Amino acid sequence: MTGERLARAALTATAEPGDALLNRIVDRLGPVEAVEAIRTGDVPDDLLSERLARCLQHWRIRSAAAEPERDLEICERLGGRLICPGDPEWPTTLDDLGGERPYALWLRGPGDLRNACLRSVAMVGSRAASSYGLRVAAEFAADLAERGWAVVSGGALGIDAAAHRGALAADGPTVAVLANGVDMPYPASNDGLFAEIARRAVLVSESPPGVEPHRLRFLVRNRVIAALCRGTVVVEAEARSGALSTAAWTRKLGRVLMAVPGPVDSRTSVGCHRLLREDPSASLVTRPEEVVEAVGRIGDDLAPVPSGPVLPRDRLEPTARAVLEALPGRGAAGPAQIAVKAGVDLATVNGKLGLLAAAGFVERCAAGWRLTKSAKKPK
Repeated sequence: MTGERLARAALTATAEPGDALLNRIVDRLGPVEAVEAIRTGDVPDDLLSERLARCLQHWRIRSAAAEPERDLEICERLGGRLICPGDPEWPTTLDDLGGERPYALWLRGPGDLRNACLRSVAMVGSRAASSYGLRVAAEFAADLAERGWAVVSGGALGIDAAAHRGALAADGPTVAVLANGVDMPYPASNDGLFAEIARRAVLVSESPPGVEPHRLRFLVRNRVIAALCRGTVVVEAEARSGALSTAAWTRKLGRVLMAVPGPVDSRTSVGCHRLLREDPSASLVTRPEEVVEAVGRIGDDLAPVPSGPVLPRDRLEPTARAVLEALPGRGAAGPAQIAVKAGVDLATVNGKLGLLAAAGFVERCAAGWRLTKSAKKPK
């Protein structure tokens, strides 16, 4: 075990995730010397400030209680590992966070984080999701997973859990970014889901094993969700939803921001509608194909244009269709009337009417020709 790895493990237990001041110290001194500087209070003069002085006091207390060797041992027993910047599994997209990037990441599960994130989409939304939102999240995630895209979310109740379950149901990759240690199932009701992700995919945390979540960490971890992916889909979001924090980070990092519309009177879609109305960077998506088009390769991942059902009359050749359209919706018409309206000669009309009758579109009557009942019904 290298001293740098041990130092970075200690840093994850010393400060809150992504602290810009601590990252400045690490960038200047390196992780090993940064840990020593925290313990001694000896930092470069040009980094000193009132805020740093307060932070050093707080960090020194937490650093004294840190047990990085024990944390690494616990993580290894769980089948986990610590990854650091420069490691083969470290996603380089995290470097886009600059001074707020993670010091290191604790992982649990067989999935390779970097490979998974090469083609990944974040899917986030309300904890108190509607049945509509849960269905959309699960179906989108399953479809994306089948297309080889990893689904990244936060493991929370509601939309997050539905997205993870959809990806797993399709036997696809999924990444859960937690606000607590990888050994602490939160919420407890998702314990089975976390166990399945740890068995088949990967759990991610900036905190050592044993760390419980608190409100600030939920917001801070959203930057990691946004940074790992090519884009973020907000499925449902209330006016003050934490999912909007992920959307803000997505926008800040220059990633693709997408939102799913909901019923206009739905409280859980207020945030999505606000994004679509007020944020020029937000794209409306209604199908997984549109998500892939937004985050995929230009020209190669275009979504097919939606089309209605192909009706039997759509398969008719142009002249037969013109004759059929010339018949009145109600009542009947003679061949001469039909010929004038269709713009074809009488002999052609008589021939086409015979074919249309054989196909069940028209029938002869005392007044001439009329549409059959089946031809009148929309299909």
